[in-house]
Amino acid sequence: MNQVPTETSLSESTGAVPPISPQPIKMLIDGVWRTDLVDTPALRQRRMDERKRWFRDVVSNDPNAEFPAEAGRYHLYVSYACPWAHRAILYRRLKRLEDVIGMSVLHPKWGGPQGWRFGDTAMSTPDLVDDRQYLYEIYQASKADFTGRVTVPVLYDTQTKRIVNNESREIMRMLDGAFNHWGKGCQNFYPPDLRDEVETMNGLILKNVAEGVYRAGFAQTQERYDKAIAGLFDTLDALEKRVATQSFLLGNRVTESDWHLFPVLVRFDLVYYPVLRCNVRRLADYPALTAYLQRLYRLPGIAQTVKPDQIRLHYDEPELPINPNIVPARAVTH
Repeated sequence: MNQVPTETSLSESTGAVPPISPQPIKMLIDGVWRTDLVDTPALRQRRMDERKRWFRDVVSNDPNAEFPAEAGRYHLYVSYACPWAHRAILYRRLKRLEDVIGMSVLHPKWGGPQGWRFGDTAMSTPDLVDDRQYLYEIYQASKADFTGRVTVPVLYDTQTKRIVNNESREIMRMLDGAFNHWGKGCQNFYPPDLRDEVETMNGLILKNVAEGVYRAGFAQTQERYDKAIAGLFDTLDALEKRVATQSFLLGNRVTESDWHLFPVLVRFDLVYYPVLRCNVRRLADYPALTAYLQRLYRLPGIAQTVKPDQIRLHYDEPELPINPNIVPARAVTH
């Protein structure tokens, strides 16, 4: 995400069509960084077309592949504040790939004129590969004439100096399977016997929850806001009933679907409820979902991936395209 963090992640990481931003946007046009662009349907279509064509390669455990899995070759660019990048951070930890795949962390304050930036601070790191200052420079180096938004997560090949992939779901699958020779995390979160169920659950979570919070927060009409809020809380109500009778979304095993939902839930009361006006209920008002979140949070190493201060700071930006004329939903209790 670079100018509107959540809307950008929504479009770039899931393929969903975002709203037209009412404010100037920042992106690369033919490889040139621009900060003064007015969003239009034509510009949106162009970047979505580019999105389908570039940075969608795959790291494989086939040694003859274009991008073969190798220890020390690949690097993640992430932000702890971004929910989509959080998924990649989770998988690097879950699969115990810290010594196999490097990671540079971008600062959660994304609203400056250069977008995502590196820095040797308490909340970020320098670019540990090529010592660049801004994430868009990595996109420029990977494709000199790229048109599109500059988003995280990024899986980068340090050997060819190219972005392999910047789609969170695809990066999750690569980390889950391609590096098992080196990682110490043996669990498969996309097991063959549950793949149909995982895909169905992923679709529900991504559309109504992970994307739904931003459809509500960035809705430019009351009708769109009301529709998004209804879909979001209907789904949370259904998930509450589901995890009241089982440990995880698909039973007693943690799967990929749980790691799609986790980054949303940890941000819900912090920022989605107060900032994006998803305020029918707090997550704290869902006892089963709260207990479910705590079960995931207590798994080894997961707490270290959650940075509340960075999440709050990330959403404290004047650039968020929130329409002040939208009447927020009224908080209710069960």
